[in-house]
Order: sequence, then structure tokens, then C-alpha cells
Amino acid sequence: MTDVTTKKPLHVSTEGTAGPYIRLPYSQLDEVRRLLDGCGIYYWVRDNVISFDGGPEMAEINLGRAGNAAAVQAVLDSVH
Repeated sequence: MTDVTTKKPLHVSTEGTAGPYIRLPYSQLDEVRRLLDGCGIYYWVRDNVISFDGGPEMAEINLGRAGNAAAVQAVLDSVH
């Protein structure tokens, strides 16, 4: 799946200690949630939507410490 603002693939980040997460344009949040729900992937969406340096509003999907980053990345990569 491609980030609509950068035109690069969405990426599951494993930085930090809270577990893997996906930072994505807010405009794509519903689409990614439907994809994750359809695959039975556990997640939660962070309450805050932020904009970096006046850029597009970004949302964050957290997969939890037990989240399988590689499996979720494979799901995202399967969407063209």
C-alpha cells in the first residue's frame, strides 16, 4: 500500500519500545483499518492526529508489543 502523500510504501516501524506501529496520512486511516480488520490484526489508533511542519495530518496505528511487524508489513505490501 502506498502513502498518498509521499508515494512511497507504507512502512511498519519497529523503533522504540512500545511495539511496532504505522504512521500514515489521516486520509488513509479508514482504508488501512478496514484492511487490518479484514485480516484479524489487533491494533489501536492513537487519539492524536498530528501535522509535522505544516504537512498533512498524520495518524498512528499501534500494533502492541506482541504485534508481528513482518506479518503486517506483508499485508500492507500485498495491496497495490
